[in-house]
Amino acid sequence: MPTILGHHHISMISKNAKKNDAFYRETLGLRRVKKSVNQDDPSMYHLFFGDLVGSPGTGLTFFEIPMVGRTHRGTNAITQIGLLVPSVESLNFWKTRFEELNVKHDEISRYAGREALAFEDPEGLRIILLNNNGEEVPEFWATWEQSAVPSEHQILGMGTIEITVKSASKLERALTELFGFIVKEHFEEQVLLQAIDGQAFGEILVKELDGPSEKPGRGSIHHLALRAKDNEDLAYWNEQVKMRGFHTSGIVDRFYFKSLYFRESNGILFEIATDDPGFTVDADIKTLGEKLDLPPFLEDRRQEIESNLEPLD
Repeated sequence: MPTILGHHHISMISKNAKKNDAFYRETLGLRRVKKSVNQDDPSMYHLFFGDLVGSPGTGLTFFEIPMVGRTHRGTNAITQIGLLVPSVESLNFWKTRFEELNVKHDEISRYAGREALAFEDPEGLRIILLNNNGEEVPEFWATWEQSAVPSEHQILGMGTIEITVKSASKLERALTELFGFIVKEHFEEQVLLQAIDGQAFGEILVKELDGPSEKPGRGSIHHLALRAKDNEDLAYWNEQVKMRGFHTSGIVDRFYFKSLYFRESNGILFEIATDDPGFTVDADIKTLGEKLDLPPFLEDRRQEIESNLEPLD
């Protein structure tokens, strides 16, 4: 029977692609693996950052919406991104780096059972670095040797993703009964779940909070994508989601992967995405992310699309 293999990527909203690009490349040392556009609205950039090739489980993606306002934080939202780093020494490295670069951050603490360092990007997106402590990660995650960050301290990939909802039990049932997530620990008004037993790269921390729902804006999280092995597994999940009573988008070809979208009962938007073909389908590894890549169905509009975008280096 198909299983969810962990996180695939997570997508956010940015007001300014140029500033966003600088922070994730220069400050966090991630590789920009794809410079593209929102396939549903090609007037805006869609930037992808990750490891050497943007491997599934390492991807942070951003939609640029220049007119977007600020985020009004609340419940029924994905509220924090966990990123794994190799060691506690790495957390100390990042704390010093954040101090030097004036990045807003907390002290090293504990989160979801791990040593952790919380910080915010320039638009207020909440991120927390987590000590992976030498634990297993997907074998295909690949170090980017040209990163501004030394390889021994580089961000490995996605870890614990925090979701805050009015009804934790509804989200917990969807994750466990539909996708086979395992409940690892119940805290007061929160629950820690894992797609793969013992592995942080498919971990979700569900928090329960009543009150107004979040109003998204710059620095807010749009959706979380979970990994499906291939097209056959994706078709299986499409049917399972519908059998659970949720409406799905149906299978959408995003060229770099195929995916489906649905909202669970609290309104959280999930995507399920395939591993293949990946970001090298239309680019060489050496030059990934350097030019504007468009899916084939937008290629005949390249001149129009490029004329509406502010150039990035």
